[in-house]
Amino acid sequence: MKEIRQLAGQTVIYGLGTIVPRFLNYGILTFLYTRIFPKEEYGIITELYAWMVLFQILLTYGMETGFFRFSQDQKEYHKVYSTTLICLFVSSSLFLLLTNVFIKPFSEFLKYENNREYIRMFTAILSIDAFSAIPFARLRRHNKAKTFSIIKILNVIVTIIVVLFFLVVAPEINSRGKGLPLWLYRPGFGVGYVFLANMAGSLFTLIMLLPWIVDIKPDFDLGILKRMLNYSIPLLVAGLAGSLNDAVDKLMLRRIIGEENGLYTVGEYGAGYKIGVLMALFVQMFRFAAEPFFFERADKADARKTYAEIMKYFIIVMLIIFLGLNLYKSGIQYILGKEYRNSLVVVPMISMSYLIYGIYVNHSIWFKINNLTKYGIYITLIGTSVTIAVNAFFIPTYGYMASAWAHVFSYLSMVIASFVFASKHYKVEYNLIKLSPYFVMAVAMVVFACLFNYRSVVEEILINTFLLLIFVIYAQYKDKIIGKLI
Repeated sequence: MKEIRQLAGQTVIYGLGTIVPRFLNYGILTFLYTRIFPKEEYGIITELYAWMVLFQILLTYGMETGFFRFSQDQKEYHKVYSTTLICLFVSSSLFLLLTNVFIKPFSEFLKYENNREYIRMFTAILSIDAFSAIPFARLRRHNKAKTFSIIKILNVIVTIIVVLFFLVVAPEINSRGKGLPLWLYRPGFGVGYVFLANMAGSLFTLIMLLPWIVDIKPDFDLGILKRMLNYSIPLLVAGLAGSLNDAVDKLMLRRIIGEENGLYTVGEYGAGYKIGVLMALFVQMFRFAAEPFFFERADKADARKTYAEIMKYFIIVMLIIFLGLNLYKSGIQYILGKEYRNSLVVVPMISMSYLIYGIYVNHSIWFKINNLTKYGIYITLIGTSVTIAVNAFFIPTYGYMASAWAHVFSYLSMVIASFVFASKHYKVEYNLIKLSPYFVMAVAMVVFACLFNYRSVVEEILINTFLLLIFVIYAQYKDKIIGKLI
């Protein structure tokens, strides 16, 4: 099908802007951080980035999707973009101003009252990234996938350069007795340089996006804003509840386990989680390509059939990625420092949970194209309730393993709820039962790989590669995946 091939192509290009930066991030930054910082300090990075997930949703308040929805009318396109941009600029600026004016209570709320410099940079990163979300959405709206990807990659390159200077080069210069001036480098700032580097990357990105910010004359329309907010606010609530599924486990771990070992546990869990969450990156690159694609085809007669076909091939490809991630953990483990590798036990659960989340992302188009975004709230509140309940009840007994399983149960509950609601409003025949052999095969292969006592790394690679090939050959025989996607 031509449309599936087109979407696959767009997804690959968006992947350059999502996967390449993340692999650079994981391959260089995670490798570096888990060797330089003790678990308590890496826990600070993990926890504050968990807070970022929540605040990013709050500060964009569903306006990205709102922009896609209302910019479909070419007559109002310029007003919609300009109104959205002005709105995000004002709200992001207010957030930055207020959090810095009230830095003491805000830092205490986040439990970083002794690290206010971190929080100031944290708020600056959030404000810049929230505003930048709309120019990025415009690039996606116009299928400027290459430009989108180049800017994302450059963002990470700038971040890496700054990190390497302050955490590797500057300490080396100091150790040779050629001390750098204190205004440039403070040896005890440590984790703070991680946030400084992120802020530098965000500022660089904003500068790169300027051509897509200043080329349209400011034209604020209150009527358009009201319509967009009516559409987007439910997405804000849904997005906030959904982001809790990503972030609340790290926040609850510290508070349930206690201050003495809390950040240590968060740091260890965060390292293993980062490996499993690679699955989420593939979901994200698909979402970047799929959202405008789904909206553009919503009015076509064969839209439902197209959505069902896309779901099928999405699941098959994601299961192949799931297998690749879990069958080659013995190689992937070297991304992490030795002290962090025990946390790899969470990778199968985290990666499967994001595969399930990808199914939800695929399916959730039903309420977005039908202006039924309130159902997004109901569904994500169900998922969030499951996340909080599992973490609250089981962290005291099972530690961060409870947090890993909470992701699986949470996203599974969201998928079930979405299908139940959609059956009454916009039913699509996905025939997921026909895909069950794929799930059974993939899970069985990963369980086998976890339990089998390999005699050597070579034997492990050979056997696991054979398993992966069996899965791919079966997928090609049954559903001709290569011909459909390439």
